[in-house]
Amino acid sequence: QVHLVESGGGLVQPGGSLRLSCVASAEFFSLYTMGWYRQAPGEQRDLIATITSTGSTNYADSVKGRFTIFRDNAKDTVYLQMNRLKPEDTAIYGCLARFTSRDGDFDHWGQGTQVTVSS
Repeated sequence: QVHLVESGGGLVQPGGSLRLSCVASAEFFSLYTMGWYRQAPGEQRDLIATITSTGSTNYADSVKGRFTIFRDNAKDTVYLQMNRLKPEDTAIYGCLARFTSRDGDFDHWGQGTQVTVSS
């Protein structure tokens, strides 16, 4: 079982920045694809950024160019640097740990941390 703990959320003004962290209790963390999702009230959960075990990244169009996902395998941690935040970025942000085997993908989701963008 993988346990994920996110931190770094809070209140920030439009145009500001935040860095989220997610620490994973996962054996062989470096083999996991890690990601960040967000979910606004009444909305579906959207996966907005992923980083593979080899460091390849992918972003949703809504955050491309503003958010950066990166990982530190020595600390079993994945980060999300969020810049130029907008009010519409307000949501719960959580992380994903995905282990891919020949039997398929096994996903573990964190509980999330609240990010509020408001003046």
